[in-house]
Formats: sequence, structure tokens, C-alpha cells
Amino acid sequence: MRIKLRETREEDLDFVLRVESDCENRPYILQWSRERHQEASRDPDIFHGIIEAIADGKLLGYFILEGLLSPHRCFLLRRLAIAQKGKGYGRETLRSVKKLVFEECKAHRLWLDVKDFNQRAKHLYETEGFIIEGKLRENFQGENGFESFYILSILEHEYWNRQAQ
Repeated sequence: MRIKLRETREEDLDFVLRVESDCENRPYILQWSRERHQEASRDPDIFHGIIEAIADGKLLGYFILEGLLSPHRCFLLRRLAIAQKGKGYGRETLRSVKKLVFEECKAHRLWLDVKDFNQRAKHLYETEGFIIEGKLRENFQGENGFESFYILSILEHEYWNRQAQ
């Protein structure tokens, strides 16, 4: 394990905004203002988290998890953004988030959406056990026209089955 997850602090927000707006992330992430991130970090239903290197404390990315108060035990991974691609931090973070959600929070379902042209992320989610539930066709007007999203999820028993393998 090379990473740890922790709550986002006020002093982390410049980093969060830089990662979010980076040219490698911007096409795939809806852009939020500093104020929107601050609101999310104060919301008791949301975990706004930082991905940090254990070895040196370097900030590697951030994530946003919603549904902490859900009576249905259904969580939404709203964001997962990594500063340095191709080093396995995204996969390691996703595994840590799944462990947090299913083992500590006792979730039944974890779901997310991914833009249909974000093949790298879609592949990651599928190889980590997420199942495509459907596609929201042209439901968001982005900078280059209408965009479609896949909805993917993993259920509690699917997570535990993968852990047993």
C-alpha cells in the first residue's frame, strides 16, 4: 500500500482545483468552484477526500464520496482525480475506496458515472468489478456538445466474492 485516504482540508483546495482543471482531467470532470468544494467538504453526507503518498505525504489526487447518510447503504463515487497518470494510483485509490465503503461503512452498493469517451477510467472500473448498468445518452452539454455517461456499480456481494478469490 503506497497511499492513504484522508479528509480534505482548506489548505488542500488549491491542489484540488489544479488537479480538477489539469488538461488531462478537465475533459472528464465537471468543474467546480472553490466554494462548491468547500460546501461539499462540510456536508455530512459527503466525504471529500485527499489521496496522499504514505512515504512522503505528497498529494496524489482527490475523490468525493456521497451517501454517508443513505438509509439504503448506497454510495456514489462522485469524483476520482489523479495528478500523475500511469503509476497505478487510480487503481490503488479505487480499491481503498471500495474497502472503505464495503468494509467500514457496510454499504450495499457503490456506483459512479463515467463519460463514454473516458475509456481509460471505464476500463479501470470494469476490471475492478463494476458492472455497466446503462448509458445516459447526451444528458450533459459540455464544451464540445452533448456528452453521454455510463452508469456502473458494484454490489456488496460482488465485492466480497472478489475478495474471496
